[in-house]
Amino acid sequence: MQIVFMGTPDFAVESLSVLMNAGQDICAVVTSPDKPAGRGLAIKESAVKQFAKRLSVPILQPARLKDESFLKELQNLKADLFVVVAFRMLPEEVWNMPPRGTINLHASLLPDYRGAAPINWAIINGEKTTGVTTFFIEKEIDKGNIIDFEKTDIQSSYTVGELHDILMKKGSELLLKTVRSIEQGNMHSISQQELAIPEQELKKAPKLSREICKIDWSKKAEDIYNHIRGLNPYPAAWTMLYNKEKKEKLLLKLFATEIIDGRHNSTPGKIITDHKTYLYITADGGLLNILEVQPEGRKKLTIQDFLRGFREIDKWEISTH
Repeated sequence: MQIVFMGTPDFAVESLSVLMNAGQDICAVVTSPDKPAGRGLAIKESAVKQFAKRLSVPILQPARLKDESFLKELQNLKADLFVVVAFRMLPEEVWNMPPRGTINLHASLLPDYRGAAPINWAIINGEKTTGVTTFFIEKEIDKGNIIDFEKTDIQSSYTVGELHDILMKKGSELLLKTVRSIEQGNMHSISQQELAIPEQELKKAPKLSREICKIDWSKKAEDIYNHIRGLNPYPAAWTMLYNKEKKEKLLLKLFATEIIDGRHNSTPGKIITDHKTYLYITADGGLLNILEVQPEGRKKLTIQDFLRGFREIDKWEISTH
């Protein structure tokens, strides 16, 4: 089969690499347009484009997926199958084009966690199991017939970055298995409706907003711990420190943490520290031991380095607003 591969980030590069190493015929790659990034706003190419360039694979970068010139170029490739990994939502004119259909790799066990951030939400919600799913793209996003899936356990210490890399690898292997089953004609698919549990609400994975990333210190310690690791390393959970004396605020991103069990009489969100080696923040059911932070506009710091340069921590408190 001739395959057009569509993807943008590193997560997609692993799948593209596995398909090509297995001898699959990738006739072109579709990825996002180059865009300015970083402080210097230098033009940055997507990870998929960088990989495809090194292997001399033809690259398409449409600004609009419904653009007539792009659709014509895609049609002229006469591909049998489109494969999508971490890309934009496709219009019907695109996904309905190839005779073998368009398949997608999704980083959850569908039908749960449809949406833009399935890996983050699985950890934020404290799931013990997740996985990857291949399915046919249809009109409604992430709702097409499932072809295959692979489960994986989520260790209680995993960050979203660690789980991302595990699912990236498992997903690439599942995708190759799926492509081969389509090629050999022994593929079977099943409606997601058949897998949904009646009267049980499906779990969602909406796009992460700044407000979603804000820590609610009134929640249980375990929920806050899951929230922080479910956003580490990106986009990162945050809280606001407030200095009543100076009437100043400081946004603080939190990365590495651990739960210290124990009773306390403090209200949630109170800072407890020795000013040198540790910083605890109280929550319902325990304390959060903060290990790595990033003050706004600065680099990541161990808590010891942060306290060394933030000697007046007693004058600051967690802002609830």
